[in-house]
Amino acid sequence: MADLTAEATARPAAAPDTAPPLAGYTVGITAARRADELAALLQRRGATVLRAPALRIVPLADDADLLAATRDLVAAPPDIAVATTGIGFRGWIEAAEGWGLFDDLIGVLGKAVVLARGPKAKGAIRAAGLREEWSPESESSVEVLERLLDQGVDGRRIAVQLHGAPLRDFVESLRAAGAEVVEVPVYRWLPPVDLAPVDRLLDACCNGALDALTFTSAPAAISLLERAAQRGRTAELLHALRRDILPVCVGPVTAAPLEELDVATVWPERMRLGAMVQTLTARLPERARRLAVAGHTLELRGQAALVDGDLRPVPPAGMALLRVLARRPGWVVPRAELLRALPGSGDDEHAVETAMARLRASLGAPRLIATVVKRGYRLAVDPVADPGEKYGAGA
Repeated sequence: MADLTAEATARPAAAPDTAPPLAGYTVGITAARRADELAALLQRRGATVLRAPALRIVPLADDADLLAATRDLVAAPPDIAVATTGIGFRGWIEAAEGWGLFDDLIGVLGKAVVLARGPKAKGAIRAAGLREEWSPESESSVEVLERLLDQGVDGRRIAVQLHGAPLRDFVESLRAAGAEVVEVPVYRWLPPVDLAPVDRLLDACCNGALDALTFTSAPAAISLLERAAQRGRTAELLHALRRDILPVCVGPVTAAPLEELDVATVWPERMRLGAMVQTLTARLPERARRLAVAGHTLELRGQAALVDGDLRPVPPAGMALLRVLARRPGWVVPRAELLRALPGSGDDEHAVETAMARLRASLGAPRLIATVVKRGYRLAVDPVADPGEKYGAGA
């Protein structure tokens, strides 16, 4: 796998009037696995990508806990076995083979009722020469738990293959219903060795430089939240995720740590990487601000603007001014207010004039922004019966 240090990739050039759907947006990736694939999917749609794995996977082939759990199950076979992930189940089987316990483990699992949380776990089960009895269409651990509880688990011995973090609610619910649960910790999530990329991603979230943030596992979300807490930036991160950033998850299990903190997330019906990217591609442009200005169509995206469908990259200072003007389209915004919006603003209003000149040059249509002598600047919106209703809000 390629180096997963945080990196910003250059924005691709947009064809006239056909800007890619994610052009002008910056999307963060927290994944450790398949980060290259996810980045390629996003870049193909025009996004700028900031990558920083929020965690690392530590295999437990030599771990005493996994060996102990395997020996325990061989000595006292389970009635039921639950496979939650394909990579985890395969890792368990491979570790058992290394310990000389392959035949014994396959033997006891072959006599148990085996449930698979999703198709990848199902594939790993079958690759081991076993057969699952059932797998939910939803690929949800909740549905697996409901099935077990509906069938009754009192007095049953159940092996649960974990997927990087404890399944506390799942395991506790089974135990409360009378089951004896053996947890199988096949691998463990830990913070990355190099925290600098995560810190850069966190800073981008809190400083308004990110438009969407992707999560492919619940531990990645937990890890980012824990790092924010360590740096004293939890409130800033949550504010950004609730208001400015679109959090996109691969599924509801991944979204749970964020939803518990009142962060609204989106996820696809099918828990797949490609489906997640499709959801992001559909939902993020809906948040764009669109205005009819000086005979042109102006669309404000995260870090750029589209003028009549043509992508126009804008410097950060220019985007800050443009966002302020767009909040009150057609109204004069005083120079003093615009100055306060500039990054690192001082008290010299000439900085507004300089940034405004660069903004106009970036947009390629100087008449979009009108100068009101001795007062300030305004967006030259086209006249309509009710400008606020027609142009006042994006989707």
